[in-house]
Amino acid sequence: MRKLSSTNYYNQVYLEDKCALNELLYLLSKRWLTEVLFSIEEGNNRFSSIKEDLKHISDNILANRLKQLEHYQLISRQENVHEVPLRVEYTLTSSGTKLSDMLDQLCKFAESEVVFPE
Repeated sequence: MRKLSSTNYYNQVYLEDKCALNELLYLLSKRWLTEVLFSIEEGNNRFSSIKEDLKHISDNILANRLKQLEHYQLISRQENVHEVPLRVEYTLTSSGTKLSDMLDQLCKFAESEVVFPE
C-alpha cells in the first residue's frame, strides 16, 4: 500500500490526471491482471476454472484482480442466488472485450516486432 503523502503517490496522481492512459497502464501492470482477463475471455467464467487455468495464482490475488476488473467495468459479475452454494460467474463487458482485443494485438506486436535484450 502506497502512502498517500508520498511523492511517488503525488506523481502517480498527476500522471493519471494528465492522461487516462497512464491510469490504464498502471492497472494493467499489476501482476496477473491481464492473464485473468484473458482467462475469462477464453470461457473460464468461474473462480475455480480461472484458478485452474492460472495454476500459480493465489486465491487472494485472484479475488483482488477480479474486484479490480469489476471496479473498472471490464468484467461483470453475476450471482445466481437460487443455487446453493451461491454460483458466481464472470464475463467480459464490451469494454473488456475491446481491451482484450487491443492487448492481443500488443502481444502479437511484442512477439514479432520488439527485440528484447537477453
